[in-house]
Amino acid sequence: MDFRKRKDLVFIILAGFFITNAIVAELIGGKLVQFFGLFTQSIGIILWPVVFILTDLINEHYGKVGVRRLTYITVGLIIYMFVLVSISIELPAVGFSPVGDTHFRIVFGQSQWIMIGSVLAFLTSQLVDVYIFWLFRKKTGNKMIWLRATGSTMVSQLVDTFIVQYVAFVLPGKWAFDEFMVNAGWGYSFKLILAIALIPLIYLGHYLIRKFLEGQKEKN
Repeated sequence: MDFRKRKDLVFIILAGFFITNAIVAELIGGKLVQFFGLFTQSIGIILWPVVFILTDLINEHYGKVGVRRLTYITVGLIIYMFVLVSISIELPAVGFSPVGDTHFRIVFGQSQWIMIGSVLAFLTSQLVDVYIFWLFRKKTGNKMIWLRATGSTMVSQLVDTFIVQYVAFVLPGKWAFDEFMVNAGWGYSFKLILAIALIPLIYLGHYLIRKFLEGQKEKN
């Protein structure tokens, strides 16, 4: 397998995991859980750290164009998923179906506010992440991966957390503003701690990708 094919294969694998995690996070996002007895968040928050890592890896090896294209594709697929789920909810279940209409709607019937908030937050935060990442990249070159990875995540996830929770819970009147500030603040802190904790995995990912790609160069 030549270098070009290897690089394409790596992108396909990264993109596959990126899209899968984003869509699954949206599917399970209707379930709210309390973390450490301190704050309430969507269970989908546990999948976003993987998206952080993948965004940084794609940014580093495929540039801002690669991340932006993948972001637009993912947003389109998330909307497509919501359309299919909405159609599935409206189609009546037969009497002997093991899952009835009520339970199906409870599990998959997220409100329009959550859908709009999540898509808007994802798109905005990803574009912000790319912009900040490359600001740091111009200053640091190939050094200090941790700085541009963490710096871009700090800003983009601040945008993501506050947009999705404001649109999904404040605008429809589910949360008071002070409740929103507490939950959004804790949610952002949680994401930030995870981003810092996952820095070693980002370095591991860079190392494995470089070894896989450079191995072919050495053979040539």
